[in-house]
Amino acid sequence: MTPLAEILARRIAKTGPISVAEYMAECLLHPEQGYYATRDPFGAGGDFTTAPEISQMFGEMAGLWLAQVWLDQGSPAPFTLAEPGPGRGTLMADILRATRAVPGFLDAAQVHLVEASPTLRGIQRKTLDGHQVTWCDSVADLPGQPLFLVANEFFDALPIRQFQRDPKGWRERQVALIDGKLAFGLSAPAPIAALDHRLADTEPGDIVETCPQAAPIIAEIAARIEAHGGAALVFDYGGWHSLGDTLQALRGHESDDPLAHPGEADLTAHVDFEALAAAAPGLTARPLTPQGLFLERLGITARAQALAARLSGPALETHVAAHRRLTHPQEMGTLFKTLALMPNNAPTPPGFAP
Repeated sequence: MTPLAEILARRIAKTGPISVAEYMAECLLHPEQGYYATRDPFGAGGDFTTAPEISQMFGEMAGLWLAQVWLDQGSPAPFTLAEPGPGRGTLMADILRATRAVPGFLDAAQVHLVEASPTLRGIQRKTLDGHQVTWCDSVADLPGQPLFLVANEFFDALPIRQFQRDPKGWRERQVALIDGKLAFGLSAPAPIAALDHRLADTEPGDIVETCPQAAPIIAEIAARIEAHGGAALVFDYGGWHSLGDTLQALRGHESDDPLAHPGEADLTAHVDFEALAAAAPGLTARPLTPQGLFLERLGITARAQALAARLSGPALETHVAAHRRLTHPQEMGTLFKTLALMPNNAPTPPGFAP
């Protein structure tokens, strides 16, 4: 067993099974043995690679999108430029570089990163050396002023609860201890009022996932945008309606059993974008758009061609592969989605249909 597996086994033996959400929270954020507390998980030497690490073009497109939306809303100053779960800081670095040519944007921007991991905060400081940055523990700490926020693969790492439909209501999927090993089990069936709306589109045996932390986070973001203006741009994998078991583990760039290596593998689940939009009733949610289509509408291919003109050999091959990975339907182009949350009176933002 990993050290964290032993900790969890002792806890379960003493107090009983824990929810999937409790298990995920411990695996990812345990102060001593948690995945994000102990390592840099990104890139070839980590367990996964995110879009900003694949190519600078991703951050450039996101930055120019934010700048255009800022211009469309009258160039408010000052404003908060924020990113929750900023990884190594690569996305924010590319955003700041890409928007240097936008008059007034960087002068008005106050950069805030929402990061819980001390390890990653240290890496972000190095990446963003030379920029004035404020770190926050929570989106609740963001200032009460116009907010322009980008979140890339942030919501997929928030702990989820899983419920299995039963003829007598719902059984919550739990992590238990069976023969001394961590194993999945089910609670006793019970009616759950919060899932009454899912009775019409599920059958016994179906699994529905909820993310308890997502709605409060979106509500905090939405409150600032609704009161002061701004926008939230969310990239993640998932869909519009939760159905099925999407919990997954990634270790060394390979799929892993979610219970096999607690604290040593990344745990994620597909994002329910419908639930995100519902948590911001005072804002307009622009139609959920595949990442590839969104980036193409913003002009990523033209940017890729301009960069390719200066490359040759292996560097050119890597560049072409990066463009394909970000946009192609067989890569990240369709699996990953893009959602924009905007003030109700704001113009349609670039990349989204009216």
